[in-house]
Amino acid sequence: MKLQDLRTPISVGLAIVLLVLPLVCNAYWLDVCVSIGLYALLALSLNVILGQAGIFHMGHAAFFAVGAYTTAVLNTLYHWPVLWTMPLAGVAAALFAMAVARPIIHLRGDYLLIVTIGIVEIVRIALLNDVAGLTGGSNGIFGIARPTLFGFRISKGVQFYYLVWCMVGVSLLLFRCLWQSRFGRALNYIKEDDIAAEGCGVNVTRYKLAAFVLGAFWAGMAGTVYAAKMTTIAPESFNFMESVIIFAVVILSGGSQLGVLISAFLFIGLPELLREFHDARMLIFGFAMMAMMVWRPQGLLPPLRRRYRVAENSSSQGVSPKDVWNDSAVSE
Repeated sequence: MKLQDLRTPISVGLAIVLLVLPLVCNAYWLDVCVSIGLYALLALSLNVILGQAGIFHMGHAAFFAVGAYTTAVLNTLYHWPVLWTMPLAGVAAALFAMAVARPIIHLRGDYLLIVTIGIVEIVRIALLNDVAGLTGGSNGIFGIARPTLFGFRISKGVQFYYLVWCMVGVSLLLFRCLWQSRFGRALNYIKEDDIAAEGCGVNVTRYKLAAFVLGAFWAGMAGTVYAAKMTTIAPESFNFMESVIIFAVVILSGGSQLGVLISAFLFIGLPELLREFHDARMLIFGFAMMAMMVWRPQGLLPPLRRRYRVAENSSSQGVSPKDVWNDSAVSE
C-alpha cells in the first residue's frame, strides 16, 4: 500500500493522538507540543508561499517577529488585551510583507531566496538596535500579559496547548478551502510553470504578492500567540535559524497540510526524544535527513495530483486558455 493511500488513517490517528496527549503528558512534554503547534502554524503559513506557489522564501521569521512585536508594543505600552492585538499583528506583518515583497517579487529561485535571507537579518538588526525606540533593543520587551478569552485567563500549559492546536485546526480548514478555490488553482499553475500560467491569463505578479501577504498575515498572528506564551520577546528569538527550521519543515512535508503536521512533529519533537543521546542526537538526526533526501526527495506527503475539468468541444467553441483555468478542479 502506498503512503498516499494512508492519508485518512494517518489523519484520524493524528487527531486522536492530539486529543489524548494532554492526558498522558507531563508539563515538559506539553510545552514541547505547544512549540510543535507554533511551528506547525508557521509552516502552514509558509506553505502558502513555498508549497503552493513555489516561491523560495527563507525570511519567514521576519513576519513572525513583526507580529510578535506588534502585540508586545500594543499590550505593554497601550494596554490592549493580547487576543485583540492578533488581527492587528497579522495586518502589520502583511503590510510589511507587501512593502518588502513588491520590489523583489519578479526574482526567481536562488536569487529570491538570498534576498529573503537579507530581509530577516535586516529585521533582526533593526530590533536589536531599537530603531523605532519601541523594541527595547537587545533586552527585548518584558511583561506581556497572558491572553483572556471570554473572561477566562489562559496561563497554564494545557490551556496554551488547546489554544495553539485549535488555531492549527482552523488554519487547516481555511487553507484547505483556499487550496480548492480559484486562488489556490492559480498558485498551483504558478508553481508548475509561471510563464505558462501568465499565458493562460493568470496575473502572476499579483498572485505571488497575494501569497506573500496571506502567509505573512498568518505568521503575524502566530507571533501573537508566541508573545503571549513567553511573556517576553527578544531579537534572538527571530534569527535566521528560525527561518531555516520553518523552511525545512515545509520542504520535508512535500507541500501538503498533513505532511506539514508530521514534519513539524519530526523536526521539533524528534530532537527532544533523542535528548538523552546528547552527544549523538544531531548526528542521528542529520543521517535521517540525508536518508530522507535520497529515498524520498518529493517529501513525506506531497499534495495529490490535480485534474482539471475542461469544457467539452472547447476548441470548436473558441474557448480561450484564460477561460479554461477558471474551470473547477478536483484531486485524484
